[in-house]
Formats: sequence, C-alpha cells, structure tokens
Amino acid sequence: MATKRSIFEEVGAEQKAAITPASGGIDARPRGARRGIRLWLVTLFMLVATMIAVGGLTRLTDSGLSITEWKPVTGALPPMSEADWQAEFDKYRAIPEYQLQNKGMSLEAFKTIYWWEWGHRQLGRVIGLVWLLGFVGFAVARQIPPGWTGRLLLLGVLGGAQGAIGWWMVSSGLEGEMLDVASYRLATHLGLAFVILGFIAWYVFLLGRSEAELMTARRGREAKLSSLSTGLMHFVFLQILLGALVAGIDAGRAFPTWPLMNGQFFPADAFYVPDGQGGSLPVWHAFFENPGLVQFIHRMSGYLLFAFGVVVWLRGRQSSYQATRTAYHQVMAMLVVQMALGIATVLTVAHVHVAITHQIGAVILWVLILRARYLSMYPVAGSIREGTV
Repeated sequence: MATKRSIFEEVGAEQKAAITPASGGIDARPRGARRGIRLWLVTLFMLVATMIAVGGLTRLTDSGLSITEWKPVTGALPPMSEADWQAEFDKYRAIPEYQLQNKGMSLEAFKTIYWWEWGHRQLGRVIGLVWLLGFVGFAVARQIPPGWTGRLLLLGVLGGAQGAIGWWMVSSGLEGEMLDVASYRLATHLGLAFVILGFIAWYVFLLGRSEAELMTARRGREAKLSSLSTGLMHFVFLQILLGALVAGIDAGRAFPTWPLMNGQFFPADAFYVPDGQGGSLPVWHAFFENPGLVQFIHRMSGYLLFAFGVVVWLRGRQSSYQATRTAYHQVMAMLVVQMALGIATVLTVAHVHVAITHQIGAVILWVLILRARYLSMYPVAGSIREGTV
C-alpha cells in the first residue's frame, strides 16, 4: 500500500534525480581541441596561400623547370658545392627550355631560377610536415573532435596528391620541344591548390563556433542566397582554371590592349595552332594552346562572372543579417578590384608585380566568397536593439 505524504512534504532526492533531464549532446561540453586545431589550420592556410603566390612567381620568372628531377626527401638539400651546382646545371642544359630559349645562360643566372623552384618545393615540404605533426599530435592526444578525423586526414591526402601532380606538371616540360609545362597540367595543379585552400578556410569557419551554435545558426539559413553563392564559388573556380591556362602559355602577354584585342573583338587566327610542319593541329588544341583564343575566353568569362557577381551581391545586400550583408559587400568590392587588376595585367604585358597581385587577388576573392557562403548557411544573429540583426 502506498505511503501517504503530506501536501507540504518535499519530494525526495531520489525523485529529483529521476525527473532531472540528462544533458543532451548539443549541450554537452565540447570534445576536442577546437581552438587549437583552428589555430593549426590557420597556420596551414597562411602557408598554402604563400605557396600559391610563390608558385605564381616561379611561373612568371620561368623558374619551374630548373630542377629536372623529383626527389621528395633528398631534394630538400640544395647543391652544396660548385661541383653539385655544375651537375644540376648540366641536367638543365639537356632540356628543351635551355636549348631552345636560354642557350648560353650563365651558371649564376641558373642559380637564380634554381632557388625559386627549390624554395617552391621546400615550402611544399614544410606544409606537409606542419600537417603531419599537427594531425598526429592531435590524434595521439585524442583531441580531434568527433567527425573531424576524416576531414583533417583529407587535407593530408590532397596535399600528397598535389606533390605528385606538381611533378606530373613539371615533367611535361622536360621533353620534345616544350619550353614550358603543359597548360592543362598547370591548371590542374593550381586548381587543386585552391581546393585545398578552400577546404582549410571552410574548416576554420566551422571551428570558429561550437556544434551547438552551428546547429542553432543553421535554422536561419538563407537557402536562395546560399545557392547563389555556391554558384558564384564554382564560377570563380572556373575562372581561376582559365587564368592558369592563360599563364601556362603566356597568353596574357600576347594581346596587351583593352577592351579590344589588338583592335579586334575576336582575335585573328584564333583556331590555328602550328603543328611544326607547316600545318595546323586539330581545332581542340586551340582551346589550350592558342594565345588569342585562350585569352578571349578568359576575358569573356570574366565579364560574365562580374555580371553574375552583381546579381549575387544585390541578393546578398537584402539579407536579414548585418554580418552577411557586410560579407557580400566585401565580395563585390574585391570583385571590382580583381577585374581592374586583370585589365592592368593585360595592359602591362603581365608585368611580374601586377600579375602576381592579380593572382593574390584571386586568393582573397576565393576566401571572401567562401566566407559569404558560410554566413548565408550559418548566419550570425545580431542585436535588435543595436540594429544588427
């Protein structure tokens, strides 16, 4: 028979425990060193961004073919004696770039281009080492948050693939009558660099807030704006690849006029690529090897990208969240700057300083678009009182 209780009697401790709700996963204390991993990823981001800039300078200074072998480990050491330098120079003198373009180059001049390429490869090794030490360190300490091991491992896999693709690119310029690397391989190499940079940036954004905050923020997701920004992200990536094709065959120096191309809207002989025997290669070669056609496509794509960017910006400025609106204003401003830099690159015949600034501008624009997309998917709620909703 149940024991009678006074209406003033307090509920027992055992009953309190029974009705106390258990903490759900969303409210549990965050697991893993999110802040430490974020700092590590920021370091990787800076290194990869620097790598893209150094790679651009290596291409602009025609230094990429100065090292004719791929030695991931032993290649970390540069030539240590005059005999070593002479041996490296002899290898370079055996490739088409020296024989057809740089014949008579001095050893001192060779050292200049060698150091550019060596520095580029060395930076790649540093990036790989920073990733490895960070990943292993956080894994051994069991500080990787749930669901993040695969993401962080992906960065290492992509980095390893990037090294292999880099050699695949360089090897294309060591035989036949090639004076540069194959442009489509250069585009693949640069494209993967931007993919890696994009993943790192996205992870940095996600780790800036807890899982609980992200789940709450996602309820305010602006679907239409998110879709538009995704389209803009893909469009910019395509333009980056087209820019790599331009750089790969020095097409940016072929028509130093704007808005017309040497007085014409569409360049003459746009589909002609000599075959070395007085004839022409099949038409599809022109889309990779004809300077006029490659630059024309890059220009037209740039105009369309700018127009689409305006559409996305007009939608973004109507966002309900101030942080999101500001992010899209920044994208639009950088889009204007990047287009101006592209025109300046053409007019200055791809001057090294202007061209590398244009490439750095692509990095900045890429990250700003990713950030705007992130904020459209995970908006930051402001204060109604301060008018920052």
